[in-house]
Amino acid sequence: MSDDTFKKITSHAKEYGFIFPSSEIYDGLSAVYDYGPNGVLLKNNIKTYWWKAMVQLHENIVGLDAAILMHPAVWKASGHVDAFHDPLIDNKDSKKRYRADNLVEDHIAKIQAKINKEIKKARKRFGNDFDEEKFLNESPRVLKYREQIERIEQKLNKALSNNDLQALKQLILDLEIADPVSGSRNWTDVKQFNLMFETRMGAVSDSSSEIYLRPETAQGIFVNFNNVLKTSRTKIPFGIAQIGKAFRNEIVARQFIFRMREFEQMEMQFFIRPGTEKEWFSYWKETRMKWHLSLGFDKEMYRYHDHEQLAHYADAATDIEFKFPFGFKELEGIHSRTDFDLKSHEAHSGKKLRYFDPETRETYVPYVIETSIGLDRMFLAVLSAAYTEETLSDGSVRTVLKIPAVLAPVKVAVLPLVKKDGLPEIARKIFDDLKWNYMTAYDEKDAIGRRYRRQDAIGTPYAVTVDHQTRSDGTVTLRYRDSMHQERIRIEDLKKELDAKLDLKTWLG
Repeated sequence: MSDDTFKKITSHAKEYGFIFPSSEIYDGLSAVYDYGPNGVLLKNNIKTYWWKAMVQLHENIVGLDAAILMHPAVWKASGHVDAFHDPLIDNKDSKKRYRADNLVEDHIAKIQAKINKEIKKARKRFGNDFDEEKFLNESPRVLKYREQIERIEQKLNKALSNNDLQALKQLILDLEIADPVSGSRNWTDVKQFNLMFETRMGAVSDSSSEIYLRPETAQGIFVNFNNVLKTSRTKIPFGIAQIGKAFRNEIVARQFIFRMREFEQMEMQFFIRPGTEKEWFSYWKETRMKWHLSLGFDKEMYRYHDHEQLAHYADAATDIEFKFPFGFKELEGIHSRTDFDLKSHEAHSGKKLRYFDPETRETYVPYVIETSIGLDRMFLAVLSAAYTEETLSDGSVRTVLKIPAVLAPVKVAVLPLVKKDGLPEIARKIFDDLKWNYMTAYDEKDAIGRRYRRQDAIGTPYAVTVDHQTRSDGTVTLRYRDSMHQERIRIEDLKKELDAKLDLKTWLG
């Protein structure tokens, strides 16, 4: 996909009621967005699909909804007060501010683009005989590019892991990275910026206490470990899942809803016996990829990215990356967090956060495997993969969102062919029957072709058309969004047909 395609997706999202700029009548608020009528339906369907896969289908995973506001000591214990920073650099000429590591990563992406160009040329030259793996390992030019990437990544990871801001700036200078806006290479020093939003709790400012809007949802799970353990009759291994808002004061927010200041996370912390972390890390790495692939998008849109530079709490980490219009970026993270979080909260709170294992007769602090996916990023991934422009046989262009039916905002549209001859009455009866089971739309305005296009544009997978034949034999036309194929079906068989296509077991079974 190109930047032009991405612009079309963002424009389409607004035009069809998926996403609006926040406070738009006041010229908006940077990196904050509102979800419109179709957007909130899609967002809720993604939540439901994740929640059912994670909680309903796992008898050893329970749910939680922790508060956004937490005791400030929580964020001291978690390390966020001291270590939750981004390395920022300013360009003196354009006055623009950037994340220093993102500038380097974008430079690496340009080199990778050169590799992709070489692959494309070679594939065109050799056709069906092209062996991509062999080409990547033997082409002198590709090997040169790969070596460049490897050297840059090593220097970047070393600078970040050592918190060496001067080395990070020097890397930017050595690579001759220019400001994307002005083309200038006149950079300031790199500085660290804490990403947490601060606020105050209390009626009088003088006596109020400083607290934070949570930058992640995970800590609400850890501080409730004992509460869940005592009330849910769980035993290790078990998980606690949560969907909730988080807030980060991103200085360089960009790429639409990919990086926002207010966003939503779907996280699960899985508590395990120490020594089993490698086994469970592999299990959840594979399980989460299966969940993504269950939606039916091209598997080439996904890849793993194993971390070389690990967070202070982790002994293993991988990202499931998705091919957004602007390249492969993190969609979900799977992290082996060891026992860092529970031990840290033990030390700061003075409360024991331990588990007595009836099988081993030991008491220990559990290890944790985390799966964390950004709901807004998942939303953008679905939109990006679903957005399609098709040239039809008559030369017209159809814009369609091929959203997986299980996630589609509206599952079925009921359309009378004309607004007379009793057809609207029959259509209304079908609509009133189906709306109990699915989000259903009713539309009788404009020609039937235009109505089909409107439903295609919001991703409605099925359309039921009531025509004059309906009056004589009780059948309707069932239209399929992706193929535009139509078939006759009896009205009484509609629900059975839709149930089979939308049943969760069809997708996750």
